Amino acid sequence: MINKNSLFLKVVAGALMSSLGFTTVFAASLSGMSDTLSTAKISTVSNHTIVFTTPTGLGNGSTTVIEFESDFEMEIGLTFTDVDINVGGPYVGSTTLAAAPSATELGVVRTSSTTLTITSASSTIINPGDTVYIRIGTNAIFQSTGVNAIRNTTTSGSKTVAVGGTMTDNGTTTVTILNDDTVQVNAIVPQSLTFSISSNSINFGNLGSGAPKYASSTNTLGDTVDTVAHTLDVSTNAPSGYAITVKGQTLTSQQNPADTISAIGGTPATSSAGTEQFGIYATKAGGINGTIATPYATASSFGYDATATTSATFASGSSSTNAETYSLHYIANIAGLTEAGTYSANLIYVGTANF
Repeated sequence: MINKNSLFLKVVAGALMSSLGFTTVFAASLSGMSDTLSTAKISTVSNHTIVFTTPTGLGNGSTTVIEFESDFEMEIGLTFTDVDINVGGPYVGSTTLAAAPSATELGVVRTSSTTLTITSASSTIINPGDTVYIRIGTNAIFQSTGVNAIRNTTTSGSKTVAVGGTMTDNGTTTVTILNDDTVQVNAIVPQSLTFSISSNSINFGNLGSGAPKYASSTNTLGDTVDTVAHTLDVSTNAPSGYAITVKGQTLTSQQNPADTISAIGGTPATSSAGTEQFGIYATKAGGINGTIATPYATASSFGYDATATTSATFASGSSSTNAETYSLHYIANIAGLTEAGTYSANLIYVGTANF
């Protein structure tokens, strides 16, 4: 049974409060509330990005208290310089903060190891319906870059973050702390090196002391004009690039190994008919940063500084590269007294990747 006298008293009391100008205010719930951590690992210092929409706003002289569960630990040096408050968007309309509130500044103070208090002064800075973005930690960048943040709880599981205070609205959100939030992802990029020689047989044909001859892979008689004898192609994904070396004796008589056509050596030289010369030069196309070694790098000047037992660097690259093509030119000159015979040279080219 309803007590009519009690009902009558409530109605009268309500009417009296209304006539005297009193208003009954009921707390509203914050909406869209979340807290994004930079790391969810236990006992690890983490940045926080707290977002909520306030139906009522932050009125004059009221406080907003952000309360973290007891096992969180707000670093002791944390101040307003470690906090950003933005209204309307994550990086829009940053609000000026200070240790104490003023007409244009919100006061922000670490009031305990788990509590951050935001205070409004004589004017309303956060209006009804505003969406508020609060960054705590090194992600705060507006007035200065934050230094201090919040250490996560020492135990894993769901933890609460509450927003309340003397402001009309309040709410909570849940974060999950993990024993380990890192997933190690592994992958292997296979090593790659391709190295090829376009032709393994080149020819000078008959040599004479009156004019140079140039080796050819398509003409067994050789060429009387400078031409590309063959090419070397290299590509690799080795971080430190590659090297191409050459090793082998100069042109040597097959009848009498003591008879040779003198190699030009490590100093490039142009053709000198009537003087014994054996040498190479090269040009490069494609790739990234391949470099031809000094004895072989000057067009129309030839060199050869390898031996049958000693390799010489022919070319190199300092990083991974797509296909680089080296075009090789060979020259042979003889003197009038160069011994007759069948001459050959077995040159060994090796491509090495520097992984």
